[in-house]
Order: sequence, then C-alpha cells, then structure tokens
Amino acid sequence: CLQSASTAAAYVCCLLLSQGDRMWHFAVSVFLVELYGNSLLLTAVYGLVVAGSVLLLGALIGDWVDKNSRLKVAQTSLIVQNASVILCGIILMIIFLFKTQLLTLYHGWLLTMCYILVITIANIANLASTATAITIQRDWIVVVAGEDRSKLADMNATIRRIDQLTNILAPMAVGQIMTFGSPMIGCGFISGWNLMSMCVEYLLLWKVYQKTPTLALKSAKVEESELKQLNVMKESDMKPAEGVQLIVEKDVTGFEPRQEKEVSCAARIAEPFVTFRDGWVAYYNQPVFLAGMGLAFLYMTVLGFDCITTGYAYTQGLSGSLLSLLMGASAVTGIMGTVAFTWLRRKCGLVRTGLISGVAQFACLILCVISVFMPGSPMDLTVSPFADISARLFENEPLPTIASPEPEMILATGMPNLLNGSTTPANSDPEMSPEPVPLISVSLLFAGVIAARVGLWSFDLTVTQLLQENVVESERGIINGVQNSMNYLLDLLHFIMVILAPNPEAFGLLVLISVSFVAMGHIMYFRFAQKTLGKQLFVCRTPDPKTAPDSSPPGNTSTV
Repeated sequence: CLQSASTAAAYVCCLLLSQGDRMWHFAVSVFLVELYGNSLLLTAVYGLVVAGSVLLLGALIGDWVDKNSRLKVAQTSLIVQNASVILCGIILMIIFLFKTQLLTLYHGWLLTMCYILVITIANIANLASTATAITIQRDWIVVVAGEDRSKLADMNATIRRIDQLTNILAPMAVGQIMTFGSPMIGCGFISGWNLMSMCVEYLLLWKVYQKTPTLALKSAKVEESELKQLNVMKESDMKPAEGVQLIVEKDVTGFEPRQEKEVSCAARIAEPFVTFRDGWVAYYNQPVFLAGMGLAFLYMTVLGFDCITTGYAYTQGLSGSLLSLLMGASAVTGIMGTVAFTWLRRKCGLVRTGLISGVAQFACLILCVISVFMPGSPMDLTVSPFADISARLFENEPLPTIASPEPEMILATGMPNLLNGSTTPANSDPEMSPEPVPLISVSLLFAGVIAARVGLWSFDLTVTQLLQENVVESERGIINGVQNSMNYLLDLLHFIMVILAPNPEAFGLLVLISVSFVAMGHIMYFRFAQKTLGKQLFVCRTPDPKTAPDSSPPGNTSTV
C-alpha cells in the first residue's frame, strides 16, 4: 500500500511539473515575440542562452544532484524553478503595462535591461527544471521502483505518457487564455498556477519521501575525491560493492573528510572546470556510452514538430488547423510508442527493445526520404541558400531569425514561418494567387514523421532505463547531466544547419542529413547491443521480469 501511494503521488507530482513546464516554455516564447514587435530576435536569444547554459552547466548540475540529499535537491530545484517563473511573470506584466513609458526612459536602455532580466531569470528557471528532471525522473523513480525492473519500465512509460498529454493540453490552455484575454492575463495565470502548484508539488514530494524510506539512503563514494574516481575505468573483476557504501543522506551533504584540508582560492576557482571535465570523461567511460550517444544523435534532425518543420509545412500550403490535427496524431503515436516499449521489453528484453524500436523508426523515416523526390517537393540544390538573405539585405528588410519555441506556439499564434521569414503561411496572400502545390511530398513527409514517433519514444525510454539501471547511483546525477548537455549540443547543431540552409529549396537536403544522423545514432546503439549481448543479439527470449539480465552490459557492476 505504501508503494502504491508513493507511486501515485509521484505520478501526480510529475503531472503538475510537466504541466507547469509546458505552459511556461510555450508562453515565454510568445511573450518575447509580443514584446519585441512580432520579431523572433528575443526568442532566438533566449533559445541560444538556454541551450548554451545546459550545455555548459549540465555536468555541474548533475554533480550538485549527486553531492546533496535527494530531498534537499528536489525541494531546492522546485522552489527555485517556480519562484523564477513567478518573478518572471510579474516582470513581464509590468513590461506589458508600462512598455511605452519604459521606451522613453534612458533612451530605451531600461527596457533593454528588462529584456535581459527576463531572459536571465527564465534561463535560471530552465536550469532548475533540468535539475528537477534529473533528480525526479532519473533518480527518485529508480528508488521508488526498487529492484523490480518491470515496475521501473512501467513508471518510465507512464511518465512519458503524462508528458505527451501535457505537451498538447498545456499550450492549448494557455493559448486560449491569451487569445480571449491578453498576454498580461496569461502572465498572471501562469504566475498564479506556479504559486499554487509549487505548494502541492512540495507536499507530494514530501509524501513520496516519507513513504519510501530508501530515498533517505544514497550511495556515495568515500574516496578522497569523488569526481576523480569517475575517470577510472571500471574493471570487469571489480566487486559490486567495491568503493561504494550506503550512508544516511545527512552524512552525504557534509563530506567532513574533505573539509579537514584547506582548499586554496585557485582550487575553488578551478573546481567547476575540473567537475566539467571529469563529468564528460566519466560519461565517456560508461558502459552505456554508445547508447547515450545514439539517443543524442536523434536530436540532430528537422523531422519533428518543431518550428522548422512547421514553418516548412506552411510554405507547402498546410493550414494551422490541419497541423494541429497532425500534432494530435503525433501525440497518439507517441503514446503508442510507450505502450510498445513495455510490451517489447517483456517479450524481448530491454536491449533488444532498443534495436527493434530503432529499426521501426528508421523504416518510417524512409517515407521522408522518398518525399524529397516526389511531386510537390521544392528541393532545388541550384538555388543558393543565401539568395533570400541577400535580397533582404539589398531591400533593407528584416532578416528571419531561427529560434526554437515549442511547436504549439506556431499553431496557437500563427506567428513564425521561419523558412521564409514571414509570420503567415507563404500562400496566404490572395493577391499573389499562387499555383496549388501538390501535397504528395508533404503528405509522405508528415506520414513518416508521425509514424516514426512510435519507434522514437520507445527507443528514448529504452536508453533512459539503460542509464537508470547501469549507472552507479553516486554518479547518476552527473552522467544524466552530461547526457542532457549532449542532447542540447546536437539540438544546437541542427539549428545551425538550418541557419546555413534556410530556404525551402534546401529543406530536402536537411531531411537527408537528418535521416543520416538518425541512422548513425542507431548504428551506435547496435554496436552497444552487440557488445552487450554478443551472439545472443538476435535470440529473442522472454526475460525475467524483475532481473532482466540482458539489460546490463558485461563488466558493469552497478545495481538498481
């Protein structure tokens, strides 16, 4: 009964966390566009700051999660995240109310400082959200599930379903409030929501912590320097408990043996850099390194429901209402992927589930490759990718800016058509009277993208559970922090790729490059699976539901 109560409380907490995150990520992009005169500049700056911050600080955040008690980390990150959103919402309300007056003060520099303050606080909220996700979804869930790996798989799948549902429902709720109200009302609603949900989430976390006594125990290394030990390769003959002991969390936060020595000022300054280096080296030395890299490579793609693909769809004549239906279909296939994950894991084991999911995703993306060469595809490599930019420079028109808002923002506001720099569909001007574009190409493109979500989310859950099961508990935070950094790095590269080829004629080339990166990611995972299972790779058998021995790489000594 205690386990059921703690599991239910964890689900409700994840629901509130996900709902708040999705509403804020959607709304902040819309607010920044509204503030800067329907320009995407502030949104682009915000996206780059967020991605760069997680890329640089992911390892440090994970190290902080490892070094402190679970309850302290969860409570601190929760309070910082929600307080930052509330403060940011209040500042945005003030800007919306007094924007005209702020423009006249100090030649507009005061308003510029307000913009910088909003982006800075929003970035702090995102970093706190990253810490919350690492500690709750990568650590607490593992402890609550105990040694039952089937339960862990079911909990991971349920949390992902919650995330998929809030991905659709949260922006719809905020979008309606902002449509029938105003951006200022939207700011007030989000601030009020975060204030109320923070109290409920705090109580739910405390309830889960109280009903799961093992959360008060945390593995920690007892050597002189914890992070230096991460650089040492794990020997295959090491005993499971060697160098690791269970201690009460209140002893973890102290680390009194390290306080006996005086630390120089230079050492304190260099400590973050050493942590950053050691975290990445530790990530490289993990037995599931190739699996994590395979997942990261899937972020280097334009084949998703982000602002890039949606903007391309607008240039091909798809309406906002049709795109909203396609997004709903993608959410359904994503949930199907979570169901497929739990079923495949029971039948074939965790590692083989990743292989099957990868093959399914890649097979569906073949439709996207075919779409590039079908009637209606604008692909033309003879057109210079900078022709549109040059024309705008000579005509003194504003340049389009690539940003990464949530895809629902586009559907709710009809704003960014990033591939042609406009804020409305390319074929929406009745005076232009463009010829209808054949829909065969774009139909195959979105059919492939939507169908691939089944394999994508199943594969994502597979790698997530591999990291949960095979990373030593004392390193779980820093390894997942580096994994987040890798994901953001590849995501940044995909936006750079679009910046280098922003015109619709080059989108087909971006599709081919994206599918190539997806293939490379699954090749890395195949190599990991080959090392893990050897000759048993293609022997599908029903594993023990609780132990699932084929989910742990050989030589790995960590336990759940």
